[in-house]
Amino acid sequence: MCGIIGYLGPRPARDVVVAGLRRMEYRGYDSAGLAVIDHGRILVRKRAGKIANLESALAAEPLPDTEIGIGHTRWATHGVPSDVNAHPHVSGNGRIALIHNGIIENFAALRTELEAQDVVFSSQTDTETAAQYLGLEVARGTDLADAMRAVCRRLEGAFTLVAIDPTQPDRLVAARRNSPLVVGVGEGEFFVASDVSAFIEFTRSAIELGQDQVVDVTRDGVTVTDFQGQPAETHPFEVTWDLSAAEKAGYDWFMRKEIFEQPKAVADTLLGRFTPDGALKLDELHIPEDELRRIDKIIIVACGSAYYAGLVAKYAIEHWTRVACEVEIASEFRYRDPIITRTTLVVTISQSGETADTLMAIRHAREQHAKVIAICNTNGATIPRESDAVIYTYAGPEIGVASTKGFLTQVAACYLLGLYLAQVLGTKFGDEIAAVMHELAATPPLIQKVLDRLEPMRELARRLVDQRSVLFLGRHVGYPVALEGALKLKEIAYLHAEGFPAGELKHGPIALVEEGIPIFVIVPPQGRDQLHDKVVSNIQEVRARGAYTIVLAEEDDTEVDPYADILFRLPRVSTLLQPLLAIVPLQFFACELATLKGYDVDQPRNLAKSVTVE
Repeated sequence: MCGIIGYLGPRPARDVVVAGLRRMEYRGYDSAGLAVIDHGRILVRKRAGKIANLESALAAEPLPDTEIGIGHTRWATHGVPSDVNAHPHVSGNGRIALIHNGIIENFAALRTELEAQDVVFSSQTDTETAAQYLGLEVARGTDLADAMRAVCRRLEGAFTLVAIDPTQPDRLVAARRNSPLVVGVGEGEFFVASDVSAFIEFTRSAIELGQDQVVDVTRDGVTVTDFQGQPAETHPFEVTWDLSAAEKAGYDWFMRKEIFEQPKAVADTLLGRFTPDGALKLDELHIPEDELRRIDKIIIVACGSAYYAGLVAKYAIEHWTRVACEVEIASEFRYRDPIITRTTLVVTISQSGETADTLMAIRHAREQHAKVIAICNTNGATIPRESDAVIYTYAGPEIGVASTKGFLTQVAACYLLGLYLAQVLGTKFGDEIAAVMHELAATPPLIQKVLDRLEPMRELARRLVDQRSVLFLGRHVGYPVALEGALKLKEIAYLHAEGFPAGELKHGPIALVEEGIPIFVIVPPQGRDQLHDKVVSNIQEVRARGAYTIVLAEEDDTEVDPYADILFRLPRVSTLLQPLLAIVPLQFFACELATLKGYDVDQPRNLAKSVTVE
């Protein structure tokens, strides 16, 4: 999820663009760059790393004051974070500078086609393919907007593109498909950007573009068409947020914003995972299949929320592959002398890709000649670089310290890995794998359905704002959900919260149950899971001892009704996929409760987003 901005107007474009990039750095911080047009030339400055690196480069080698410019802050997908891979990209003929947000799925085929025409590429990005194609089109004499439409018709995937041509210093053209783009309209000036935070300092008048639209911006105004060149309908609106709120897209906390981004984050992580012949593919997985077939044990290593994602994965991987799977806390892993052989597959999960304990664990595993697969959200980070293979999640940058969309996309990626291993090992037929993938692909709208039902959790937070202890119960994949729900409360609401396997109640934890204590219970699907009735019995046990029961159960499960003080309904899914839905109300409850207590939700005390020391 990159940040993009384009500007045309009387102000120094360089300053407007850099200010916009600063406000959008949460969208990506692997690299940043900008391009301006000066006397028929494209001038570019770009640097790997955070925007501060770009600002240092501009201080050392300033760009002139011009009235048009584009800028980009990158969340790397194709190509490691580097100066060369940073945007903007300039076509080989110098006719186009282009920035891009999204993923061009067919870039490899297009790149091959261009290389056959002797086009020389300088980066590893999918973006440069679009820049080179656009450069060729305008060099043939095609109008810039027509050229953009022609290129967009050839691209597959999700993208926002913004381009400038040095021969037309009073014009910029942008396009969008499945990726955000908004136009800002000021007094004699215009902006295009990923979101309004980039230009809210200058104007609150904006135009939201629709799907598959191209916007042509000149000093005379804005023209919007579809990809075929037909006039398109737009949606003008006035921004009512202040600048600080706009940086969070109108949400009070980044965490809350990220909770509501989860349908898209999961959808992006699942996108493009099938070959034309219907086989599951993982593009980033480069371990030969014959080596994977020799695997006789899987060990998942992670910390915090990623560890709980691994616990969910264990149930799915063992069920689908019939290979024994262990889940280890990374900080303990190498100190207990684990049994690792050449036929052990170690899976590491880390949102940042820099978690120190996890990094040390994979180094230990590789010393024992095990194969290592990383599940990570950060392209080019240390952990994926030092692993044999990587499955990237596409959550985009997660600013809130308490993981939300990071956790959900890790679970989704673990499902992908489990199904892929089942395909390689032959423990599942192709149609069985396709059926699970079809259900997985249908989960983002169901996650949105959960998000649309959250008002009871808001009311519950108000009711429990003075509570000092909360318990969570679950069985099977509901147990890791209980653990993750408890962790959210610990992290941001500073409450004593514990998650337990419901079957362990009578082995000790039931002693904690007292009059009025809130207990969240995640109920397995009814009629499709033998544990359903056992968990209903657990609810009755704690209720009989005075507990206040908050029950998460699927739609149409009427057996739980008499035993729930609060009942939250989940859409119906298979047992293994239930965590993708069940964790969402628990995340929201924690966020709401912490907010009511007056705590800093995004930056809770004593915590950092990425733990880079042991």
